[in-house]
Amino acid sequence: MKCKKCLEEKEPTLFYANDLKCKECRKEMVRANRKDKIEYYREYDRKRGNRQPEGYLKEYREKNPNKYRAHSMVNNAVRDGKLFVEPCEECFNTHDVHAHHDDYLKPLNVRWLCAAHHRQWHVANGEAKNG
Repeated sequence: MKCKKCLEEKEPTLFYANDLKCKECRKEMVRANRKDKIEYYREYDRKRGNRQPEGYLKEYREKNPNKYRAHSMVNNAVRDGKLFVEPCEECFNTHDVHAHHDDYLKPLNVRWLCAAHHRQWHVANGEAKNG
């Protein structure tokens, strides 16, 4: 296929579906557009991001003191080298592994689950004890 922007002949795999420009040219166009309209995109990113409303964190901590304390203790123990992140106990994945608490009153007693298996556990079992 021939790219409509760079006019180079390229393999079809180097094009997105239904696009007459090659992937590299398309990426270049997207980067240039974002650079030209950076303030618009920053504002857009802020609005759609994972930011919670003001006061959310304080309210969450007040409603879930055991959970907050357990999460903090695990994070501090990992940071201090007292606890080590391990592979997911279900699939042995080492990417995006979470410390799962069966009981928040036992903060350093955790099981390591990847994000997918952690989500599955909570769907099947609900909230952990003392959450």
